[in-house]
Amino acid sequence: MNGLWKPRVLGAWRVPAAGPVIMAVNHSHNLDGPMLMGTAPRPVHFLIKKEAFVGPLDPFLRGIGQLKVDRSGTDRTAITGALDVLAAGGVLGIFPEGTRGEGDFASLRAGLAYFAVRSGAPVVPVAVLGSAERKGRLVPGLPPLRTRVDVVFGDAFEAGDGSGRRTRTALDEATVRIQRRLSAHLADAKRFTGR
Repeated sequence: MNGLWKPRVLGAWRVPAAGPVIMAVNHSHNLDGPMLMGTAPRPVHFLIKKEAFVGPLDPFLRGIGQLKVDRSGTDRTAITGALDVLAAGGVLGIFPEGTRGEGDFASLRAGLAYFAVRSGAPVVPVAVLGSAERKGRLVPGLPPLRTRVDVVFGDAFEAGDGSGRRTRTALDEATVRIQRRLSAHLADAKRFTGR
């Protein structure tokens, strides 16, 4: 990442140094996941759509610990793999909006709340800013080389209400709490970076 773009990493000290962590990342560009993997202070295991696991990318993604997910339904294998990462004290990366979009955390899917409440792992909000501002001339699908991309880590927080409940209502309430915290972090990151 440092050779192709100019990542500026802010707040990496906020990521707990040990134990399970969920990084909730906004997603407006294909570069967001690789940028976080290349700049995070700990190795990150992302849930990545199965369509990305093609050709030589398949063994590469598996080799660096990424998890294949079938988004057409409930993928029990991916869920188990993600919970195993957290149970082993690892870092799970999630795009809580489920897919690439505006990157504004406007509509979250329930997966993040489920993993946070089920595992008890703290959530660290991450804003990746600048990856979708301009298109490159050589490769239009990527930002221009040497463009500055900001990766801003927020304060870790608990998604659950402390009761240990895992009901549908508890997950819905956790999703609302998470969305509030992620949106506030994104606004703070934009203000801080001037983006």
